[in-house]
Amino acid sequence: MNKAVLRVILPFTVVLCLIIVSGVLAGNVGLENSFSATKQIIALRQVGHEVLLQSGDSTSRVLPVSKINETEYQIRFEKKLSFQPDSLVSIVKRSLSVSGLKNDYIVSVLNCKSMEIVFGYAILKSEKNDIVPCRQRVQPADCYLINIKFQENALISNNQQKNLFQGMPIVLALGYCVYAFVIIRKKKQSKSEKQIILGETTFNPEAHYLLLDKIKTELTAKETGILLIFAKNPNEVIDRSRLQKEIWEDEGVIVGRSLDMFISKLRKKLASDPSLQLVNIHGKGYKLEVRDLTIS
Repeated sequence: MNKAVLRVILPFTVVLCLIIVSGVLAGNVGLENSFSATKQIIALRQVGHEVLLQSGDSTSRVLPVSKINETEYQIRFEKKLSFQPDSLVSIVKRSLSVSGLKNDYIVSVLNCKSMEIVFGYAILKSEKNDIVPCRQRVQPADCYLINIKFQENALISNNQQKNLFQGMPIVLALGYCVYAFVIIRKKKQSKSEKQIILGETTFNPEAHYLLLDKIKTELTAKETGILLIFAKNPNEVIDRSRLQKEIWEDEGVIVGRSLDMFISKLRKKLASDPSLQLVNIHGKGYKLEVRDLTIS
């Protein structure tokens, strides 16, 4: 694929994937939050209903649940009622457990007229830390409000655990988008070697040329292959056998004089740069002596 086209398509693809995934996530979170809030209201109304039944009232209504703030709700009743604290604790715990709200909440029962707390308790994550006073003292019939305050993270923690699994396909989709982008980028990069600065000369292995003072010198495929080995191992002796193996082995025939001929050609093409010298190490091989080297 054309490089210019890739430069446009790759970022666009990643952005598009992120937009799609973000939209799906936002939609799911919104629906989940709305659904969870409805479940909480239903659970709180169930608390009110069972409290009325426990007090012997099967006809009066539970008034609409009021949301005091983001973490606190109020249950109101149409008529007066009496309640036993021990039963109230069991009713609230059972009803909230159905919605996954098993702990980390405070229940306060207020007198409608004085707004004083006549009974209250706290259910915490660890049962040994629960605070439930006066469990056996029956409260006389009167107008009561039941406030239930949740710990901020208690309202969302259970939903987050569910969303962790429900959202896995979306997370995987996002991961695939990123993975695909990285793989394509790597494939693109693997097709071309980085430019290498040898002394004052720029060596471009992909395009097979040397550039010095704006003068371009073309290289053959074999010359490029040999010079690349030297460029990756500057100022190191490279055995003749290694050069012959890496450059000519695939052709099935290794001719000793062929290497000498290409080394000679490379010397001539590098001769314009005084910071480079391709020297013969007698009995061993060759070394490219480089005064300075930078990979860009």
